[in-house]
Amino acid sequence: MLVEEIMTPVDKLVIVPQMSSVREILHLMKVNSVRSLVVEKNGPNGAYGLVTFKNILQSIIAEDGDIDLLNVYDIAASPSISVSAKLNVKYAARMMVRESIKRLLVIDNNELAGLLTMTDIITVMMDEIEN
Repeated sequence: MLVEEIMTPVDKLVIVPQMSSVREILHLMKVNSVRSLVVEKNGPNGAYGLVTFKNILQSIIAEDGDIDLLNVYDIAASPSISVSAKLNVKYAARMMVRESIKRLLVIDNNELAGLLTMTDIITVMMDEIEN
């Protein structure tokens, strides 16, 4: 099975500009019921990023950061670890386990294709067990 078969496609992701405030992204996360947001690249040759609850906790709570002074650029993981849509899911799963990460951006030709999460992989496994 390939990553593209189980990933969340780009049209279902919440994508934010690098200069969005942390307050704005927390609101977007709440409204969209998501735990991560994709951060736009800063140009055609730039890199996409990812901002998660963990990034927010590290920057705001653990580092005594000010929610109104920080923006996405300050806290996002950029470039984010990514895989190709044509990669076999088992290799993506191995990378996730080895690197202790829950989400991978799916990037092809430096363009965002989607997002792969551990939940996506586990859901497919559970569905296969039921069949």
